[in-house]
Amino acid sequence: MAMDNPDRAGDRAVPSERRLALRLGIFRWVFLLSMLRMFTTPASKDILDRELVPWPTWDWPLCALVPVVLIWLSRRPEDWKDLRDERSRIMWALLLYLLYALMGAIGMGHPALWIAAAVCLAGLAGMWHLNRKEQQSAQ
Repeated sequence: MAMDNPDRAGDRAVPSERRLALRLGIFRWVFLLSMLRMFTTPASKDILDRELVPWPTWDWPLCALVPVVLIWLSRRPEDWKDLRDERSRIMWALLLYLLYALMGAIGMGHPALWIAAAVCLAGLAGMWHLNRKEQQSAQ
């Protein structure tokens, strides 16, 4: 019968931490690029008097999907606890995506932005559910 070595338990945690760091890195890069994408259109219109890049439409649901996938992949209680410091950033990203999606869907009439709004709402609901589940297990 082999005894569990405490060092081996730490070795198993390292790949999990690396995966979480990779997921957070992807989330941060996509968020940064989406904000640059969103502000490029009005900036190019102001500076150059013409829009070099159109307003985000079909790519916005993909950007909104990244934090939702992060939430879904981190739904285990241990992973969700590891995201404690990042939860507010994820929530604000989802709220920003939702705000732009709703404004664009209503104002510009792009159906793809309704999909982004639904994705954001699903992500916010997932966060609410996991936070509630964590609070219940703490009691």
